[in-house]
Amino acid sequence: MSNFDFAEEFRQRTKTFALRIMKLADRFPKEPSCRVAGLQLLRSGTSVAANYRAACRARSEREFNAKLHIALEEADEAVLWLELLSEGSSLPTGKLDDLLSEARAIMSILGKAEKTVRDKLKQTDR
Repeated sequence: MSNFDFAEEFRQRTKTFALRIMKLADRFPKEPSCRVAGLQLLRSGTSVAANYRAACRARSEREFNAKLHIALEEADEAVLWLELLSEGSSLPTGKLDDLLSEARAIMSILGKAEKTVRDKLKQTDR
């Protein structure tokens, strides 16, 4: 698989994740805690896809790495909100497990990609 194929596949994966977050947010209970956490999840979960797309359009490796880092931060935040909603809300137990696993997988991929680019940049700075 070429880098372009992977980038396109991952772009679609993050978009699908964002769509799943949007659908979930529309079904949240109306309690204040769920509403607030749901809005935060909606913002961070959709931001992962937006920032990864921005990274793919970066003009340099440094810009690419910076945007990857933002996408990673947003994925980490989405994990937090999913954990909080899973552990502390009136949602049925296990309802968010699949989405939480996907968020963690996306976070792992972004973290590895960022480290690879960061290591490459360190070598070129020498």
